[in-house]
Amino acid sequence: MSALASSTLKLALPFTLLASSALADVNVYSYRQPELIAPLTEAFTEETGIKVNVAYLVEGLTERLKAEGDRSPADVILTVDIARLTEAVDAGVTQPLMTDTLAKNIPAEFHDPEGNWWGVTTRARIVYASKERVPEGAVTTYEDLADPKWKGRICTRSGMHTYMIGLTSAYLVHHGPEETKAWLQGLKDNLARRPQGDDRAQVKAIWAGECDISLGNTYYMGEMLADEEQRVWAETVRLDFPRFDVEGGGTHVNISGVALTKASKNKEEAIQFIEFLTSHHAQEIYAEANSEYPVVPGTEASDLVESWGELHPDNVSLKQLADERPDALRLTEEVDYDG
Repeated sequence: MSALASSTLKLALPFTLLASSALADVNVYSYRQPELIAPLTEAFTEETGIKVNVAYLVEGLTERLKAEGDRSPADVILTVDIARLTEAVDAGVTQPLMTDTLAKNIPAEFHDPEGNWWGVTTRARIVYASKERVPEGAVTTYEDLADPKWKGRICTRSGMHTYMIGLTSAYLVHHGPEETKAWLQGLKDNLARRPQGDDRAQVKAIWAGECDISLGNTYYMGEMLADEEQRVWAETVRLDFPRFDVEGGGTHVNISGVALTKASKNKEEAIQFIEFLTSHHAQEIYAEANSEYPVVPGTEASDLVESWGELHPDNVSLKQLADERPDALRLTEEVDYDG
């Protein structure tokens, strides 16, 4: 049975009941991990009295909403990566949402002009480097990762994963398809092993001596430091913030974001929840509990995140990242990155 079928069977009955018996609840479909969402939903319920029910999916979120149609109990999509948000919009399973609160809280570069999606945090995709085996300043650009001097020293997750495709999309914007394909091939040639695992698995591989550097999202460092077993992995690496070696190039960033579903039955409560996610209170929870960068001006990153160094975001827009996704997928397949 597929993961989608399994998750659908497990969650269909509870959500059917919720849709009929708890009309004031907010029902959320999310790709995010429970430990990252729970602090926010608990704070919202404490503040408003509105319960939030979350279905955590591994894959197939958009497909599930399409299959459910108007019968879907989901009110809100809460997910990571601009590509996943625009996929839902393009599939017609969301509806535009524009309120004075959202427009005031979220800068224009972090939301769709028509309100189809709203960014709530950002994260950077950076280099995790062995403190012992990689000198500081050895990797300053993403382009450096294809240098043959790193042959057999790099670990990454699947090149087809949305986090890797987002980075490849940014590379495409800056360099075009020919140079991007060459970069992907060079990066593949430098791998110490076939792509596997998540971002934390790459840091574990550095700790185990299987490789010396990896690509990963910043917030995973916070997660690893908070885990007794994984803390030892995290303590062996340093976070380096590479940039694209072009004019205006910076460190690749992406978002986590939210959208109102087209089938929402509890629209008023759902809007309250979405607006809450853009409040300073919620942004502080994101910053402290999730080690992500807030998008609301005036909300500071956590002391831990600040200790990693200053972030200089790349100048590629979220729309550009979404537009380049098909070509990024195609080029990754052409070089057989995971093979």
